[in-house]
Amino acid sequence: MRNFTFLSVIIAGCFLMFSFSPAANAKKLKNDLTEFENVYKINAFSFGTISVAEINSFYKKYPKLKIYQKDVEELYKKKDYNLIWHDDKNVSEFGALLYHKVNLLNDQGIKAQMPYKDLIDDIFNENVSNKLPKSETELLLSNMYVFYASNVYSGVDAQTLKKIGWFLPAKTISYDKILDSLMADPDRLNKDENLLVDQYYRLQNVLKKYRSFEKKGLWKKIEIDEANYKELKPLDSGKVVQQIRERLFVVGDLKEDSKSQYYDQEMMDAVLKYKKRYGLKLNYTFTKEQIDQMNEPISNRIKTIMLNMERCRWIPTELASAREYIMVNIPSFRLVYVKDGKYDLVSDVFVGTRMTETVIFSGKIDRIVFSPYWYVPASIIKNELKLKMAEDKNYLADHNMEWNGGAVRQKPGPNNSLGLVKFMFPNPNDIYLHDTPAKSLFDFEKRIFSHGCINVRDAKKLAMEILKDDPDWPVDKINSAMSGEKETPCILKNKIPIYIGYFTAWVNDDGEIGFYPDVYDRDSSLDKLLYSNDSVSMK
Repeated sequence: MRNFTFLSVIIAGCFLMFSFSPAANAKKLKNDLTEFENVYKINAFSFGTISVAEINSFYKKYPKLKIYQKDVEELYKKKDYNLIWHDDKNVSEFGALLYHKVNLLNDQGIKAQMPYKDLIDDIFNENVSNKLPKSETELLLSNMYVFYASNVYSGVDAQTLKKIGWFLPAKTISYDKILDSLMADPDRLNKDENLLVDQYYRLQNVLKKYRSFEKKGLWKKIEIDEANYKELKPLDSGKVVQQIRERLFVVGDLKEDSKSQYYDQEMMDAVLKYKKRYGLKLNYTFTKEQIDQMNEPISNRIKTIMLNMERCRWIPTELASAREYIMVNIPSFRLVYVKDGKYDLVSDVFVGTRMTETVIFSGKIDRIVFSPYWYVPASIIKNELKLKMAEDKNYLADHNMEWNGGAVRQKPGPNNSLGLVKFMFPNPNDIYLHDTPAKSLFDFEKRIFSHGCINVRDAKKLAMEILKDDPDWPVDKINSAMSGEKETPCILKNKIPIYIGYFTAWVNDDGEIGFYPDVYDRDSSLDKLLYSNDSVSMK
């Protein structure tokens, strides 16, 4: 009644103004009234309100939804306690659309199930005559929205992320703002890169493809004589060649499947493409370990895609849109330097062992140090150096090391453990990027060798790329600073964000997926966290 009175007053006021205006204003008045009525239909509070008492009563009746109470209360507070999901007749069209998306959560790689889902099903079932009260229907749908948004757009909460060792910037979302954007443009329910990074949608597309492989039975086991298997190489022939060829065709590395049992040039090209996607050593041979990798059950591959979709939910979208940043992906042993949306440099890396894992976190590179000293960590002195010095009194001198204020440091030079350049970003873990004299270690496929720092194959190229627009650091000056004679710092004029992440599946710009080893068993831990109880939301 209050809303009707308010509208009547406005209309009456308009007619009062019109009565003292020339007739030429009649058309303008009609347009103004039409515009007002349209705005009113969208914003007016004519469909009812919800009270705090009704909200409290609801959660007493539906205790399994209490985890959403704080967010739902905040949602209604921002909406002045007006109904969200009802129009002048029934549940709004957007409410029905959201319900449809909740029923397709599996497409999002999510197995969480909402409590009281059967009651929500009844809301949209025309054959159910005994409907719930309007206030309960309204609150069930608000809880459904928070359930959906928290699982799809946010994922595991920030506190849990820290517990599982994920220290990248936490993502925060506003349910109120997200709801406004989705209601204004429902197509965003299908794709919204303001809410989820593009990699999420790439993985989602591949998830659909791999589920199709599974459904059609296309993921056939490659059969070998494990006891007598020898490395497969070009010009070999046999049934195993035909089976590998078929798999390469299924996953898209071969355009056509000739069914040939002969390892020909066409298959050689496809093998290189496959190995490049997986971060394997680029050659034409197939080892038993690589056959085992191809025989990974497709259900496991699907699970890996889902786990990495979850990791994408944790990433604030502004990170991916930054003008300049460095990202290290531990499982792929790869670093990328991104500038203006393009890969300016891609380099192999090796990372920490299982005993000294590289930490998943972020920082800002503020300086480059050429020909650096290596200050040996106290743990290495205690666990390694002391024993070696006890066995060999000349150990420090032979390795270009010296005592420095009660600590040990290695002098600059080509054999320095940090190589000829390091990239510093202050952090409590004392982790940084650096060059290495141990170039042969990059020939291994599984590269976990360091004490936690990230060793970069193309460290010099990275320094060159970072400084190429700095007139104070021309190429000859960089070469001179990397001569290994003395430590030379370079303070960056603009700090560069660096993100050290953990993705065991990644889709490139061409839509091709690569799977990488779960070197720290983090997939296993996340799998238990997400899917140990499918009936519980991850909010």
